[in-house]
Amino acid sequence: MPPVTRFAPSPTGYLHLGHAFSALDGWTRARQMGARQSGGRFLLRIEDIDQTRCRPAFEAALLEDLAWLGLDWDGPVRRQSEHFADYEAALLRLQKLGVIYPCFCSRKDIAAASSAPHGPDGPLYPGTCRSLSPDDAAARQASGAPFALRLDVAKARALSGPLAFHDEHIGTIDALPEQLGDVVLARRETPCSYHLCVTVDDDLQGVTLVTRADDLLPATHIHRLLQALLGLKTPSYAHHPILTDSNGTRLAKRQGAKSLRDLRADGLTPPEIRRLAGFPG
Repeated sequence: MPPVTRFAPSPTGYLHLGHAFSALDGWTRARQMGARQSGGRFLLRIEDIDQTRCRPAFEAALLEDLAWLGLDWDGPVRRQSEHFADYEAALLRLQKLGVIYPCFCSRKDIAAASSAPHGPDGPLYPGTCRSLSPDDAAARQASGAPFALRLDVAKARALSGPLAFHDEHIGTIDALPEQLGDVVLARRETPCSYHLCVTVDDDLQGVTLVTRADDLLPATHIHRLLQALLGLKTPSYAHHPILTDSNGTRLAKRQGAKSLRDLRADGLTPPEIRRLAGFPG
């Protein structure tokens, strides 16, 4: 099958060199392989479900930066904020399977829990609300208490059985979603989460190869479980190393990485940016 890749940034800041690497990686694979196989596609998706942090100005800037780099994409841009119905339908299917439960614990509660195990991203949810009775949970929700909907990984694993996925840099990987615990799939104020949206979108858009940084490899274990529960196709994966600066600090928004717009203002050209990211200019 011709490859279908995607670049899926969140418009919460300006793109930096690490973003350029991910975009160029997906674009190059689709364009080079597509030329041989007739039909490779590169898709652009805007992951803007967090309406408190996402800004139209950042989306306009990233579209401009990608065009400046010489990247094009196939079909219309998919904005997650325009497709909440898709995610709600998937969440309803999971609820009918009995693998979703409401959680009323705050992030502070979880961090303070002495029984909370640790995973790749820090403290895991210790399962405090997993055993709440349906009546108790319904009463708390009716009272207006803030809550999240979590995936009961143990129940989900009992339904799915053993799972695996393929990464072109590592090979076949046994899926171990337990390492991220009972992740949040939705909140009262936001009817979906990154894990659910990404899994649903990749299937609906026909993505066959997911190229992204290897800090998201643990999340792939959860995504593989959701694919099995929802009966979705499983793409191949290519988790690439995170780009770092000369001091070994990862290039990320939260680390204050220099944006592509800053580099452009410094006089760098698109070919120079490509070469900095490790691609032919």
